Amino acid sequence: MATLTYRYVALTDVGLRRSNNQDSGYASPRLLVIADGMGGAAAGDLASSATLAEIRQLDRDLDPATDGDALEAMYSAVTRANRRLAELIADDPAVEGMGTTLEAMLWDGEKLAVAHIGDSRAYRLREGRLSQLSTDHTFVQSLVDEGRITPEEARVHPHRSLLLKAILGRDDFEPDFTWLQPAPGDRYLLCSDGLSDMVPDETIERTLKLETIDLAATELIRLALEAGGYDNVSVVLAEFVPADEPMDEDLSCADGRPQIVGAATTQPRGRTGNASAATAPGTIAATGTTDEPDPDPEELRYAPRPVPRRRWLRWLLATVVVLGLLGGAAAYAYDWSQRQYFVAPSGDLVAIHRGVDVSIAGITLSHVDQVTGVRIDSLPAYQRDRVNAGITAADLDEAKRIVTNLSIQVTEPTPTATPSPTPRRTRPTPTPTETP
Repeated sequence: MATLTYRYVALTDVGLRRSNNQDSGYASPRLLVIADGMGGAAAGDLASSATLAEIRQLDRDLDPATDGDALEAMYSAVTRANRRLAELIADDPAVEGMGTTLEAMLWDGEKLAVAHIGDSRAYRLREGRLSQLSTDHTFVQSLVDEGRITPEEARVHPHRSLLLKAILGRDDFEPDFTWLQPAPGDRYLLCSDGLSDMVPDETIERTLKLETIDLAATELIRLALEAGGYDNVSVVLAEFVPADEPMDEDLSCADGRPQIVGAATTQPRGRTGNASAATAPGTIAATGTTDEPDPDPEELRYAPRPVPRRRWLRWLLATVVVLGLLGGAAAYAYDWSQRQYFVAPSGDLVAIHRGVDVSIAGITLSHVDQVTGVRIDSLPAYQRDRVNAGITAADLDEAKRIVTNLSIQVTEPTPTATPSPTPRRTRPTPTPTETP
């Protein structure tokens, strides 16, 4: 087989609805990476950029004695990235709940070592035909795998962005690792869901056939924006060619330098919830952003909301109620409190409570509005803790969404074998005998 190398390009755009870019992308002669951060506000960009910083350490000559092969090195790097997020959360509990997807490929000169977790995707165009190489770690993909919905229905499902796996700084993450064998002429696309949710596969296939990967990357970003640009959109493209093929000096990778785009190009901000839009190097300027963006759906995408923020809000609500009572506005304060909702236990079940989770002078300002069928002991440990602490919701609809997200994470209890009772031995009753 002829010795191969690849040309590469990385490109991103903040999109038309976002105020900041939570994607991070990287492309070099050895390494290709897409990380799509989540968690809302500025936590998503911190998660993706911190993860990329760990994965970038693979962009060097590996030492087989200490690194192992490329796939072993990739496994170690992803594990370090997960550990790094855990450290960041421990240092600043305000970012608890942040996480990131990851799609990464490491070239060892013969084949690609691949890591995948979340819903960022890897595609390959080979001999004019597009194939999706990765499998989304999403709720809707599990429904597709079970035959409950079609791929077409999955594209418009209300929970299509709900992740089942991501890098979250916890021990229970399970990325996919595999090898890929490229062939001359192959084009590989790594992308965030800002592209795959907006642009159909048939259009992606047609676009990847453009003359150069630079043109293809630019067109893919344009198509995602034209389709609505609801999310950050990032692409990393690589085209495999014979190692002795002359370099096209017009390509962006002609200088051989790594290309870094998105959140990883800037210093991540603190979790203020008021990140301003910014265009980083390698980013196409977006237009049409609104002054008041919609609430960030990344908050509900996977990770639980940070506990400290809920406690702060709870104390604020309690303070408002107390001040209202002291100021002679008890009736108004009570009416306001009854328009609030939170998710908390009711016996052994998860319930939606109406009111605020405080008591003043023996007066309870909340009551059970709806009891669900979700048992608390059927939830994962971290979700049980969230429910027991109380999950604040802005309104009843949000409380129902929280319950829906909890219900799909229910785990069936492992049955415990019960020994059969040992039969009790009884003395035989003597049979009476007749005497003559």
